[in-house]
Amino acid sequence: MDIEIIQPEGSLPIDRAFAVSMTIKSFKGRRDVDVHLFRHAWDPEEEPGMDWDLLLAGANMGEDDSAAGSRRVVLESFTDVERDQIVAYLKEHYADKLKSVFSAPIPFPVPIGLTALSDIGEGKSIGFIHFERIPHFKLGFAVRGLYDLSQHRPIVELASEGTAQ
Repeated sequence: MDIEIIQPEGSLPIDRAFAVSMTIKSFKGRRDVDVHLFRHAWDPEEEPGMDWDLLLAGANMGEDDSAAGSRRVVLESFTDVERDQIVAYLKEHYADKLKSVFSAPIPFPVPIGLTALSDIGEGKSIGFIHFERIPHFKLGFAVRGLYDLSQHRPIVELASEGTAQ
């Protein structure tokens, strides 16, 4: 399993600033499925305590409805300590099933009008991994993983193409 953690080039305006993703070798009949991890729940007191004028690319967006998704993008992000706990958990329990884990700081200021991962609905090909349902997941904070199977070709199709040549 390859692990790539991009460190920030300078100081970050907030500790909650890291995105994490993983690539699963084989998942639901697909190969190399990208999964974007995010916090799906947080203390409601976190949001009003943040300096949204500093964090978002627009002034006075702390309560503006047009910036709600962008605010949730920040709230869904991980601290470096949480990121490291997630990476350690994935290494311990899924090292042989994962192709890679990637993390980088989110860019600040965050653009207005983004859709948070928790705002995306499940559908035919889009779904969530609910880590809180896994008995050995005990990191103490909420994590889910968003995947879109339509972005990955089926394993069966790949196998049949390989034999046809």
